[in-house]
Amino acid sequence: MSQLKLSEEGWSNQTIFILAAIGSAVGLGNLWKFPYITGENGGGAFVLVYLACILLIGIPVLLSELALGRAGQANPVQSMANLSRQNSASPLWFLLGLNGVLAAALILSFYTVVAGWGAAYFFESLQGVFIDITPDQAGTHFEGLLHNPYELMFWHSALSLLTAIVVAKGVKSGIEKAISFLMPGLLLILLVLLGYATTTGAFGQSFGFLFYPDFTKLSWAAVLTAMGHAFFTLSIGLGTMMVYGSYLSRKHSIVKAGMWIAFADTLVALLAGLVIFSIVFANGLQAGSGPGLLFQTLPIAFGQMTGGWFFGTLFFALVVMAALSSSISLLEPAVSWFEQNWGIKRLKAAWLLGFIIWVVGIGSVLSFNDWADIHFLGERNFFESVDFLTANIMLPLGGLLISVFVAWVMKPEQRYAEIELEQGAMKWLLMDLRWIAPVAILIVFATNLVGAESTWVMITVALVVYAVYVVNAIRNGHLNG
Repeated sequence: MSQLKLSEEGWSNQTIFILAAIGSAVGLGNLWKFPYITGENGGGAFVLVYLACILLIGIPVLLSELALGRAGQANPVQSMANLSRQNSASPLWFLLGLNGVLAAALILSFYTVVAGWGAAYFFESLQGVFIDITPDQAGTHFEGLLHNPYELMFWHSALSLLTAIVVAKGVKSGIEKAISFLMPGLLLILLVLLGYATTTGAFGQSFGFLFYPDFTKLSWAAVLTAMGHAFFTLSIGLGTMMVYGSYLSRKHSIVKAGMWIAFADTLVALLAGLVIFSIVFANGLQAGSGPGLLFQTLPIAFGQMTGGWFFGTLFFALVVMAALSSSISLLEPAVSWFEQNWGIKRLKAAWLLGFIIWVVGIGSVLSFNDWADIHFLGERNFFESVDFLTANIMLPLGGLLISVFVAWVMKPEQRYAEIELEQGAMKWLLMDLRWIAPVAILIVFATNLVGAESTWVMITVALVVYAVYVVNAIRNGHLNG
């Protein structure tokens, strides 16, 4: 690939870039997955491990991906091609960018399906469907939604259409305008819900559950779950932060931006947890109710509590806004690649890719009904297979290679130019990227692939392979230490 740079795209200012990047990171993972995995894993001790993982894994890899994007000055695929040339590295590094682009597109194919559940619940809450709903009715209602392919297809199509419309308009006219509306709106709704949570009588219980650690409830499986979620919640390895970083002016600080992104993403997750657990505890429901917490347990609570119609509708509006801000970022890497490398106009690229991803998403729609018994990877249906492939293979692989490239392959002068840290802080960051983050990612990677019974064997093999690679590459002069 020849050297390629961006032409006219770019953020208006650093604030809008940070908002867009926060919008990419803040999504269903914050409002759906974080609360239910926290509930399943005992609360405070899990949260403490999660916060440590954000510091040790999430932030260093996030800064690295932003740096690669701004240094490469193009879409993820071309950025890695540019950087491999500049650093005299293997041209095959472009595959790191391609991995991110493909992972983002595959995730978007089922993300709009799950986001559609939130959209359906928003309109149903608006109509008062959940008023006085019983636990049995809530479970039956959710099952009814999943078993109705036509309704799922409608919402999948609506979310896909909105995403394509925004991205087709470009960075300034599309993404910036959407984010300028979505992110303040999301924060406002979250604060209103937090204010209500303080009046439920269970806010203190919710606070204690989240922030007072009981390490007797912490298992090795919970630690691995926290490590995995800390990595994935910041949209690392998807190419989104790389392409967003490529639009960032050199006048702005990647470190400052990265810290704000991580802080805001973590804050939203914790505030959402306070809101959800306050409502759940106040209504005598269980925190550890699993993935159904958002779509089965909360509707029961909203149906029972005073003002439940209003606050339930607000909550599901929050879910839709968070999902849309993330889905926009998932489509952007592929669109920028088509636009810059293949000469396809953004409007055409957004609609073409949006249509292809929508078609792939039909497999996820049918996974909950007509294709429920059709298996693809092992015993997994289509939805579960795509989720497994992206979350357990493509994203960890992307994060691992991002760490390796920035810490070992990137020339020191280029690294310092992008990540402006004092010498002591840079040494700590390099140590983290060379050993702590890769080892942690390999542990999660191995565990997800082989299961707990063979984890330690796989971890040992993976660490030996990684150490041999590093030593051998340094000896042959392929790394820039």
